[in-house]
Amino acid sequence: MYNYFEAVKEDVLQAIRNNYTSEEIAEKLHEDRDGFAEQLNDDLWIDDSVTGNGSGSYTFSSYEASQNLVGNYYLVREVVDEFGIEASTVADNIDNPEYWDVSIRCYYLYRAIDEALDELEDDEEIQEIIERLETVEDEETEE
Repeated sequence: MYNYFEAVKEDVLQAIRNNYTSEEIAEKLHEDRDGFAEQLNDDLWIDDSVTGNGSGSYTFSSYEASQNLVGNYYLVREVVDEFGIEASTVADNIDNPEYWDVSIRCYYLYRAIDEALDELEDDEEIQEIIERLETVEDEETEE
């Protein structure tokens, strides 16, 4: 069964690593993790390589999207409830697996960002950079 959450989290990690250096990641995590998470949510919400919401398709294949949904139909109900999707929209998209595939990815995005940032904070290289930043701050405070 396709694991949407893990797939979105891996795509989030890939997007962060592709767009930020380790130093930039460490600085953002150290200075304002919540702000960084919000920025990522705004940027990745419409990133086709993470949610597919920019174009309306992550897979660019109705067949592949429908395969991802197998065993995950309960998530459609969660998405409908969470996003307050109206019955008419559900009816219009009942046979559109790409719509539901993208919607589920968007549903998991913020939680996936949070867990991806947790993983990055545990990364040895990023931890070392954060420790250096903290040391510099401590030295500046002492002066």
